[in-house]
Amino acid sequence: MRFRKDEGRDRSRQEILLELHASLDRRYRPEDVADLVLQALDGQLSRRERIVLQRAAKHSSRGQGWFSSMSTDYARPVGGAQQVAAATRLFERTVEVDPDDPESLLEFAATMGDEIRWTPERTDFLADRLNRDAREAAGMELSKRQYNRRFRMLRRIAAKAGTLGVEQDKRHLLMVGVTGFGADIPLERFLADVNAACFVAYFTARRKLRREFSLSGRDNPFDEIASVLLDRCTAGSDWWMIAQVRTSPDVLEHLAEEERGRLLGQWSAVLRHSTDLLRERWVPGTDRASMIVRRGDDSTTWNNLATAYNAARAGWLSCLASLDALDLLDVACPGKAMRLMAADLAAWHRGANGGVDPNTAVWETLPLPWEVLDGSATCTRADVEAACRTAGLDPETSGWTAPAPKRGVAAFRPTPELVHGVSIADPVWAALLRRAGVFSGKHVKPDLAADAGHGLAAGVVVSDLPAKEEQ
Repeated sequence: MRFRKDEGRDRSRQEILLELHASLDRRYRPEDVADLVLQALDGQLSRRERIVLQRAAKHSSRGQGWFSSMSTDYARPVGGAQQVAAATRLFERTVEVDPDDPESLLEFAATMGDEIRWTPERTDFLADRLNRDAREAAGMELSKRQYNRRFRMLRRIAAKAGTLGVEQDKRHLLMVGVTGFGADIPLERFLADVNAACFVAYFTARRKLRREFSLSGRDNPFDEIASVLLDRCTAGSDWWMIAQVRTSPDVLEHLAEEERGRLLGQWSAVLRHSTDLLRERWVPGTDRASMIVRRGDDSTTWNNLATAYNAARAGWLSCLASLDALDLLDVACPGKAMRLMAADLAAWHRGANGGVDPNTAVWETLPLPWEVLDGSATCTRADVEAACRTAGLDPETSGWTAPAPKRGVAAFRPTPELVHGVSIADPVWAALLRRAGVFSGKHVKPDLAADAGHGLAAGVVVSDLPAKEEQ
């Protein structure tokens, strides 16, 4: 976290809003954001508003005097600075480049490759290298070894650019899944409306809460503090900015029809793009009836993409409903995408609830979403309704054929200290257990096993966990 316990309240509102804007692309805890909001709105809050915000702010890192062991950011792809530095030394040239931009990396490689007649389109080491005669004809005075070194270096940079682009795309979709389009809100627009900005920052922090290893569902991100902050937004507020993170009827009603149509287009684009990536990562033979992760599955990537797809689908349905256009589902109604689940959690759910989540049963019955969107399979609203009825679900209230119904405002709950979804009573113990590899599904590190065992024996775990025989 950027602020410190001893940091006073003499920061300007501009500085606080800059940090709140930066938090949109990171993973601040809601209580830390609430503390920043309390400072940003200092002198503008009613007594009730201040009391409600203080319920969360008193649990902030600054208020408690300690820092959470959990990361305040999502993993960011590593750029190509190392490869650029190596190429600069090898070619003995300096070319302007942004190592964190895939296109800039490719342009850098192409510029460097001029002297050895290398292009990003011809990178095959066996088929595209120049032989001795071709090198001599091109006027190169490089030995075969030096030529090969340069060719390999440029191939690595081109490959890095491709990998970097994919990883940045995956992270962007993850942010869409957990914040809507909040991370894309321009700074100028954010600073122009303080009330809307404070709601957006807090609500996205609530949406980014980590999943707990639990039988209960996730808390409603719209809690009492989010409600107070949204109530501060008046008719003249920037509702388009708010709609980027909360696509609900109470927000959409403030938008013009053209704006709702534009937002529908944004969600539709994410819907199709995320299904393309899900298609690439779908493993034939996966048990759709259980969706239990198997050895070798990249469950993190799948689940992040499924989160993005489901968020896009929910936003798309909300916009269709606001435009009175849900009849389009009569022709094509792509279903939800289920996440992969750890075997122990799946067994715990079966033991406690007596069976598989009925949503998974619907998913198993319907065509895969990307097949519906590309037209290779048919899935209408009637098909989805029939699958829901068989699984014992109401197709509308469960969010399969209509926007999910409004949920009650949640009470604020301090963010639990989690290690792989398991709640730990103390952040110091949480940090040790995480380093030791406890609850990771892997072997505990031998040098930390004894310390971790002492902590577990001392009762630092506060989550309910499945009994050993159920695992």
